[in-house]
Amino acid sequence: MIDLNFIVRFKAKGKYKKNYRNAKVSYLKRIRWAVSMFYFGMGLCFATWASRIPDIKTALHLGDGDLGTILFALPLGQLLIMPFSGKLVTRFGSHRILIFSLLLYVFSLTNLGLASASWQLSLGLMLFGVFGNLANIAVNTQGVYTEVLFKKTIMSSFHGMWSLAGFIGALVGLGMLALELTPYIHFLAVGGIVLLLVLFNYKFLIKAKEKIKAEKKKGFTKPDSALIWLGIIGFCCMASEGVMFDWSGVYFKDVIQAPGPLVILGYTSFMIMMAGGRFFGDHLISKFGRKPVMQISGIMISAGLFTSVFFPYLIPSTIAFMFVGVGVSTIVPTIYSIAGKNPTVPPGEALTIVSSVSFLGFLMGPPVIGYIAELFGLRFSFAFIGIFGVLIAFMVSRIKAVE
Repeated sequence: MIDLNFIVRFKAKGKYKKNYRNAKVSYLKRIRWAVSMFYFGMGLCFATWASRIPDIKTALHLGDGDLGTILFALPLGQLLIMPFSGKLVTRFGSHRILIFSLLLYVFSLTNLGLASASWQLSLGLMLFGVFGNLANIAVNTQGVYTEVLFKKTIMSSFHGMWSLAGFIGALVGLGMLALELTPYIHFLAVGGIVLLLVLFNYKFLIKAKEKIKAEKKKGFTKPDSALIWLGIIGFCCMASEGVMFDWSGVYFKDVIQAPGPLVILGYTSFMIMMAGGRFFGDHLISKFGRKPVMQISGIMISAGLFTSVFFPYLIPSTIAFMFVGVGVSTIVPTIYSIAGKNPTVPPGEALTIVSSVSFLGFLMGPPVIGYIAELFGLRFSFAFIGIFGVLIAFMVSRIKAVE
């Protein structure tokens, strides 16, 4: 077996003995900034890869079907590591796992630019998925710890940094294309930026040990039901989000019949409002509470999707997609925040349970849309996903964990 104890060597030499709860506000803000930069770094890596998919497809002479099959390697890698992510974070500490996994996430990114055959790209994407999921659980655990120190909701702003990195990554991608730089050079440059972010911020990650000692039971142990329900809410939200990522452009082209460059208007409006909603979401939750905000968010998802179905025109659908962006913006950060504070399960393991169920929505939503669209049309498939927002609002009202 592989000895994972070498991870313990990744000890930050910062103020790890500091009593965080009695720390100065300036130091707490520095911690928040450091955690935000790790979210940003992860988002930048993912957006960088996504921005060069068309070039890599052309370079490897891949058809649409071939590319679709290869792209499945990324979620496969995420699914493979999911059963172990939470346990590794709990065993070795989220700060160590985050540094370790993000460094390998960057390394995996740069290797994608070297792929010269489809099997190499598939293997690279699988590793990219493995280290991406591991970093995701670790960084969200850090987000939960930081939120506890601030004694207020700040998780949405962390996810907002990930979304902001997506915009910047796309812009950098356009610049690299204009300069006619290869994907490898592009990935290497971005990897260097992320390494600098790690170097300047790793000392300020929170060093925390789990105090929860779960009873050892033989065989299968049923997960906390509250975490499963939170995961189902996340499933509905991420299914809606995944559909917008993969199908909004197609919807504007085939259904709205938007002219030329306006095809990307729906996706752009969705992304802008999702990012903005995450930066303002914490304030809204602090003022109105989690339950009302999540219920309204669910209704906004349904209202946006149904509006685009019943009024398939450029301006109404653009506004509708903005509603969907605002709706999905705060739900996943909020359920992660709630899950990370579960009194009976360590944060890393709780986040693994919730993210595992949620991620299935992101994975299954877009293909299901394709099958439904093939049978009944794209408008009908969007109406089907629109039901998920109503389900979110209903489930939130029934779950005691959402206060």
